[in-house]
Amino acid sequence: MKFDYDVIIIGSGPAGFSCAMQSTKFDKKVLIVEASAHTLGGSWISKGTVPSKALRAAAKLIQSFNRQFGDEKGRKPFERYRMEDIMEYKKPILESKNRQVKDDIIKNEVETVRGWGKIIDANTVEVTNTLNHIKTFTTKHILVSTGSSPSIPKNFEIDHTKILDYSSILELTHIPRRLVIIGSGVITIEFATIFSALGTRVVILSDLPGILPFLDKEIKEYLIGIIKSRNIQIFNNSNVTKIATNDLRTCEEVYFKTAGDSRLQVVETDHILYVGGKKPNTNGIGLETVGIKTNPEGFINVDNYFRTAAPNIYAAGDVIGQPSLASVSFLQGRIASSHMFGSLSTDYMMFNKDIPYGIYSIPEISGIGLTEEMALELGLDVTIGRAYYDNLTRADINHDTEGILKLVFRTDNLQLLGVHILGEHATDLVHLGQSVMAHNGTVKYFIERVLNYPTYGEAYKIAAFNGLNRVHKSGVKYKKVLDRAD
Repeated sequence: MKFDYDVIIIGSGPAGFSCAMQSTKFDKKVLIVEASAHTLGGSWISKGTVPSKALRAAAKLIQSFNRQFGDEKGRKPFERYRMEDIMEYKKPILESKNRQVKDDIIKNEVETVRGWGKIIDANTVEVTNTLNHIKTFTTKHILVSTGSSPSIPKNFEIDHTKILDYSSILELTHIPRRLVIIGSGVITIEFATIFSALGTRVVILSDLPGILPFLDKEIKEYLIGIIKSRNIQIFNNSNVTKIATNDLRTCEEVYFKTAGDSRLQVVETDHILYVGGKKPNTNGIGLETVGIKTNPEGFINVDNYFRTAAPNIYAAGDVIGQPSLASVSFLQGRIASSHMFGSLSTDYMMFNKDIPYGIYSIPEISGIGLTEEMALELGLDVTIGRAYYDNLTRADINHDTEGILKLVFRTDNLQLLGVHILGEHATDLVHLGQSVMAHNGTVKYFIERVLNYPTYGEAYKIAAFNGLNRVHKSGVKYKKVLDRAD
């Protein structure tokens, strides 16, 4: 049977875009169905990753300026800068990324159609545009990459004016003096530190016992210290009961209780940001017509090749759940394409091995591999090497001395098992450790190579020497340790 396309991709986010690009490398005919009438790239470019990181970059510039040259007559950033001007910072970035995605799609001869995509059967997709006109297309394969949306709170309603989600907060026209963030995950910490850098007084209401439970314990303790130093308040195990407007005091009031405390507490604020997780965009796309199953949270179930219950229909990106990272989604889309067209490379074998995470807070946080706690739970004899940013010349020059780089390595052969970083450029620095770990390398790599000076990367060498000194002090001669690791 002859089809209109080799693959139809529903959604143009990271997974869909990378699947399209990879499929063209196999000389396949590709169609992308995009629901947005104006942009490509999904929330990756228009509402999520790119715009929030652009806001972070602007906030970091303001914070760096204040650190270098001091406050102007004691005025807070929200008294000196307009949010409208800060948001202008992101416009050319978004325009550039949208243009780049569009150019790549055109250059690779990928066809696009705007409208709502729905699976009619295993080889047919129906697209309804804004004028309610319907077209159908046939295909050999389908990739569902429809992404996710902010979840809806139970006790109050998001009005996108006073009560915001992580998309509408990027449309603010002013820097709030006070902000309450309801949430406990990565996005919560990112926005808390970004607005704190702009002078906003931030309160976090977390429904969990603590923040970011996956972090290395020492890194988390360092982060909590930074958060406290910036007067960001955290109430753990909290439950928000209601939000009300106080016209007399011209503010919003957030009522909440914490576990083990029967008192009803209230905090006044200008705005509330609700970050309660994500829900997959799976409604109304025809999954049930082809027998595709979802888990209790609504995410699509897939196998190791990102195939759904329908063998020729794949799913990738946020719509399949964790880790819900743009970086991972790009690779998922490429692997799905490679499996569709019988050209799965060895990259697949490495996919689930040592995936780094990146948190774009101020300062950044990143890590890969085993934490110290994980290694000890596995019964491994490990040594820890540390480098503090206040010992780095580059950090001194840039007035960015908050931070730590931590290496976890085996004591017997010095094999690197984990890298955990809190500090400026952490999300870039982690990749050096990732490369060494991918080749089963040891911390000797950092000692025996010349690393540029002054750089943040120099922290690897300092941490490696710090760790080796610990091994030496435990009774193993320094030279024997190095010789044994050869």
